[in-house]
Amino acid sequence: MKLDLDQIPREKTLSKKEFLKKYFKPQKPVVIERFIEDWPAYDKWNLDYIEQIAGEKEVPLYDDRPVRHDEGFNEPHAKMKMKDYIHLLKTEPTKYRIFLWNVLKEVPQLQKDFKYPDFGLRLMKGLPMLFFGGSNSHTFMHYDIDLANIFHFHFEGKKQCILFPQSETKFLYKIPHSLITREDIDFANPDLEKWPALQNAKGHMAYLEHGNVLYIPEGYWHHMKYITPGFSMSLRAIARRPKNFGKAVYNILFMRHFDNLMRRWKGQKWIDWKNEKAVKRTNALFVQEQA
Repeated sequence: MKLDLDQIPREKTLSKKEFLKKYFKPQKPVVIERFIEDWPAYDKWNLDYIEQIAGEKEVPLYDDRPVRHDEGFNEPHAKMKMKDYIHLLKTEPTKYRIFLWNVLKEVPQLQKDFKYPDFGLRLMKGLPMLFFGGSNSHTFMHYDIDLANIFHFHFEGKKQCILFPQSETKFLYKIPHSLITREDIDFANPDLEKWPALQNAKGHMAYLEHGNVLYIPEGYWHHMKYITPGFSMSLRAIARRPKNFGKAVYNILFMRHFDNLMRRWKGQKWIDWKNEKAVKRTNALFVQEQA
């Protein structure tokens, strides 16, 4: 058995009116294939170009090791110069990824290469973020702390994206007091005997290639796997639905700080308890659904 994943609709391009009516208002994902062909970035942005203009920058790297109580929030697992990282991407498989790399802060000249599109949403213009990954590297299934609407622009290579709406959270083995699912679930090829509740989850999937834009509705879970080395940029707009906005405020002002406090107090026992709780809670709900 496989995950129940619909193919995300693909549009060559979309007007603001079409986007708002067909995708934003009903909160459905979409891939827009030819929206950014007039951006300088469409022709310029590849790994060679990034190496040329940012090769001497030291970058934080992250892999898929399990979360530990003694690691700080978003603390990198390694650091190296961008030119060395890009050489690594080109020459061998690597689990190392870059995420949340702020374009404006790190390489301001890159801002000249793209526009803030008018989709009818107020984009956060101070937070254009870049994400890099090597072949077969992946993110954990997660949703963003602010439950933002996300426009994910992909450059170079091929990337698999699996999405679930918040309505499917009960089947995803969510870790309590966090934004991720169990880290040992391979959502690209899950073991449904080990994780039976995933059989009931209904999600979406798409592959992105150079120049594609993926709209991720607010609060959607997302798992990204790099089929080949590449990178993406995300632009975001705050959650508009009151329930999601309230959840974002709770996550930022309370949940994150409570979790950090418990890590300091309980140590690894807190992490282990959360992992066990995720399985027990999810499997119990799965049994109820099957009854």
